Amino acid sequence: MKKLAGIVLLCFVINQVLAEDLKSPIRLAIIGLDHDAVGDFISRARVRQDIQLVGIVESNQALVTSYARLFNFNTNFFYPDLDRLTAGTSVQAAAVFTRTCDHRGVVESCATHKIDVLLEKPLAVNMGDALAMAAAVKSSGIQIMVDYETSWYSSIATAYTIVHNQRAIGDPKKIMVIAGDQGPKDAGCSDAFLAWLTDPALSGGGALTDFGCYGADLITWFMAGERPETVLAQSADLKPDIYPRVEDEATILLTYTNAEGIIQASWNLPFSERSLQIYGNTGYVFAPGTDLLRFRLAGTAESELQLQSQVDPLTLTDDISYLVAMVRREVKPSGPSSLEVNLVATEILDAARRSVELHKPIHLPADH
Repeated sequence: MKKLAGIVLLCFVINQVLAEDLKSPIRLAIIGLDHDAVGDFISRARVRQDIQLVGIVESNQALVTSYARLFNFNTNFFYPDLDRLTAGTSVQAAAVFTRTCDHRGVVESCATHKIDVLLEKPLAVNMGDALAMAAAVKSSGIQIMVDYETSWYSSIATAYTIVHNQRAIGDPKKIMVIAGDQGPKDAGCSDAFLAWLTDPALSGGGALTDFGCYGADLITWFMAGERPETVLAQSADLKPDIYPRVEDEATILLTYTNAEGIIQASWNLPFSERSLQIYGNTGYVFAPGTDLLRFRLAGTAESELQLQSQVDPLTLTDDISYLVAMVRREVKPSGPSSLEVNLVATEILDAARRSVELHKPIHLPADH
């Protein structure tokens, strides 16, 4: 009987593997080449077995020429708009790397074509666009995910398990997120990316939006989707000669009924940083980097844990695996990638911009 059970189990495992192998790759379009992150995404997508790139939507011929040369694409792989691409190619999903101000139009177009969407962060330039996108998603039945690199940090995922699943530090009382780098110019962004990233009408703002979105997203997730009662923000222009139209430094304070959140967004750090600190009633958890975790629980000394970082399609530890599972309806976007969390994050950033302008805290309404 044990031998028979072993054979049955082996057959089940083999069938599962074969079933996975027989799944057709997701037919994916890239929309927009305005964001420098698109290059890394294309490089990773091209070597995946579960993704098939079917075309790129881009009307800027300079960008088309540049990326065609970089990746050895034929020029007929590029289309001036989504309608032209879908006329001749079946598309299931789109990865969007346009200017942030174009996100609304792209999502509405994808909704018309019933195409699921991955958006490079942040969700939108303002709450009006975010709500319009949410309406398009709801009416069409498509799914949408917002891609932050921090969503795939093993340190942050483990911190969430400690804080929420294990309840090991009690109720969160103070959550702080620091996100930033040397600034887009010093960090080596392309001229095309830099041009719109430093235009507040096209990007939604400077460092406040570019890096403040990380904190708004993560704090909202760790606060179980709760909206803050007040948002108080201040910004600074430490490099006015380089970024004359946008702020390069911002601090945002969020107050909740029983907790507070602090977001520090900067284009003035010596190195790139995405770090998280959470203090609870009985302990704390720090995620200072991708794979490193430090924590202290009641009655213990501080411990340090070096985690293993890996891309594992079975556990959805990267954006492409998550996108594939979303399109196949194996997972509904949740947590930091979800539309729900990012609607709150957008509301926080909108309030932060108003707070900077009015020099006072912004009280969020009880209801949306």
